Amino acid sequence: MGKKNKKSPAGESPTLEPQTAAESSTGPSTTNKKKTTPPAPQPSPSSSALVICRNKHWRYISSFHGPWLQLPLEVLVTLANANYYMPLPRPVDPAVFYDLVKIRQLVDGATDLAVRAANGVASSALSNSLAGGAAHHMQALGLGFGNNGGAKLSPERRFRMREQATQKLSRAYHLDEIASSVATMQSTSTLENVAGLVLQRAPSDPDANYVHFFHEKIPSRQLAECTDFRALDLIIGQRPSDCEPLRTRAIVRMFKEDFEGAVQDLTTALSVYRLQQPPHKPSAEESMQLKQKIQRRRDNPPLNESDHPSSTEVQLLFQRAGCYLTLACDHVPAALSETPTRQNETSQNGTNGSGNGASNGTANGGSTSQRAEADAEDKGPTKKQLEMRKAVRLYAKRALRDYMEYFKHFHYSPNLPVEVSDDFSRQVNQATHRNKRNYSQSRYASQDPGSPTGTAASHTVYELAALFTATPPADLPAYPSTDLVSPGSATMELVQTTTEVVTYHPLLTDALHSLLLCHTLIQTSAKELQRHAHMVARLARLADGYPVFQASRSPARADWIEVLRRAENWIELSSSWETLCAPAPLPTSMSSSGVSAATASVSALSITGGASPSETEEQRKERMRQQAIIEALEDERVNDEASFKAAILARQRRAEADHASSSNGGVPSPNAGPKRWAVDDGREYPILTERAEAVARWIREAPTGSGAGSSKRKKKSKTPRKTAEPEPEPDKAETMDAA
Repeated sequence: MGKKNKKSPAGESPTLEPQTAAESSTGPSTTNKKKTTPPAPQPSPSSSALVICRNKHWRYISSFHGPWLQLPLEVLVTLANANYYMPLPRPVDPAVFYDLVKIRQLVDGATDLAVRAANGVASSALSNSLAGGAAHHMQALGLGFGNNGGAKLSPERRFRMREQATQKLSRAYHLDEIASSVATMQSTSTLENVAGLVLQRAPSDPDANYVHFFHEKIPSRQLAECTDFRALDLIIGQRPSDCEPLRTRAIVRMFKEDFEGAVQDLTTALSVYRLQQPPHKPSAEESMQLKQKIQRRRDNPPLNESDHPSSTEVQLLFQRAGCYLTLACDHVPAALSETPTRQNETSQNGTNGSGNGASNGTANGGSTSQRAEADAEDKGPTKKQLEMRKAVRLYAKRALRDYMEYFKHFHYSPNLPVEVSDDFSRQVNQATHRNKRNYSQSRYASQDPGSPTGTAASHTVYELAALFTATPPADLPAYPSTDLVSPGSATMELVQTTTEVVTYHPLLTDALHSLLLCHTLIQTSAKELQRHAHMVARLARLADGYPVFQASRSPARADWIEVLRRAENWIELSSSWETLCAPAPLPTSMSSSGVSAATASVSALSITGGASPSETEEQRKERMRQQAIIEALEDERVNDEASFKAAILARQRRAEADHASSSNGGVPSPNAGPKRWAVDDGREYPILTERAEAVARWIREAPTGSGAGSSKRKKKSKTPRKTAEPEPEPDKAETMDAA
């Protein structure tokens, strides 16, 4: 996670919270100073300042946009069950999928309660009258509603309804605060004030305080200045067994650039979670699911909520890994020479001096500069620089360890039968078109002898973490290969029987590219890093959020592309990163039921639908503008007003271009071939972040550490190298830590 604006000195925490982080959990050579200050001031926004809810500043909001916000709830439940009962690797992470279902249920229920309390409507059936529909006209005529139409709710009844709405919203934010923030943004504005109204009568209510923390309105892009920890500290004290408020406080610490305090909160949250939850047991769970699928081919019984997988651990690992990576990048300037520009000037002057005096060979300026350089080489780096270099590698290794733990929750298959992916597309189409097709496709599919369960045991499944070990699997298809040209070439391919598939997670693309940044800071050898980069490109081109997520921009991907450019492709990739990550063409096979991937890609257009049929052109543009603002607010690369406006304009132009291309018939051209559901097309914004600058500088200026450099460079500074010698080999060490 990148930083914004000015940077605090290494080791000091600029947070307003007096609580300090434990040094043992964050790393060496850093000391936190206690700061006791009054609560954060609430600056009065000017008339031109944009005042928005606090949760609209949350990072990675754009990663959770998608059709799940508009799909009917019963369809979303059907898709979640179908996804859960698919053989590994599942199309979408089931923990996230079930979180989306529960968040939609909770937010919709809270919206109904809040609207009824605001308008004094006792029955949920009467809430339709607020839209001025048929129910409103029937109520006006006194038909079908008895005496409830004129009944007025008491203040106590309204308070209880708002209290129930707040409890539902609190539970949603406990599940996933990013996805819940996206869902509440799409809901009515009545939800923004419901927690504040509850707090007027119950100021110590933990649920109301938690929801109000997200919904409180503050000036745009001033979250750090306008946020203190009093509400979160109160909730944590009232509910010490809840790890979610600790997660929220850690995210606020990130905004305040107190990454060491964030690491402490996330570590505590992980400990609390693991004490209350059973460990991750994928093998037993998956064998049970496969047995259920073999016994009942078409019936996917609803899964009890108590059996739903949890995504909390994945969230905590991802956030803590981002903190460690940021801490590693923060120590880069102190680990290298403090005045690189002055050194460049000195070296240039020395070169000029030696060039002018080449005939004499004894120019005073040249000899002085050469003597100074020789002395600097003999002295070597200072003790502080050695400590900072050690801290850079240590934090990067800890980030890599957490990312590897994150990857253990997802799976990849190099040879999944195409019939399996066709079966999931068939179930999606059946769920979304059941009113039009009258289950004809479902009856035909249930008689299909080519059941996915018959081929489920014939394909290989790996955890993503296994792909980045020192000895990756040997049966993976070659990548990059010569047939990686364009999606249009898929129409010329022969019929395929298997395909590569990876489980999708909204934060997967960012985690994959962050892993490459970690290996760069650890100074993994160029050959090994090239292998990891090809593996990341292989997975990134397969990442597909079908049928609930849409493509989003990845800050880590943008940083990695910038690092490759500034380091002049030091790992010698064969093609540009955009080419390597180009979306993989869909397989062109045709199953016995007549459902192909190309057909699924075309019918998938009906899930998003772009806009509702009744949406006007002005409403469509306003919707795109609001979404562009939300995405720009959480963009790590935006750090001032100019870049904020540029990001909004760029996103609006991209949305208009996508709308124009999709409106030309709505079906891909024959020459284009079937395309994937939602992928990042690689169009990044040219905004350099401090993280990318630090990593690129580390590549250019940092001396190679143990296991990555030549013996010739090690001889130049014998004593300092002894400090770096004990550093373990990156891949093996992190694999051992992750285990």
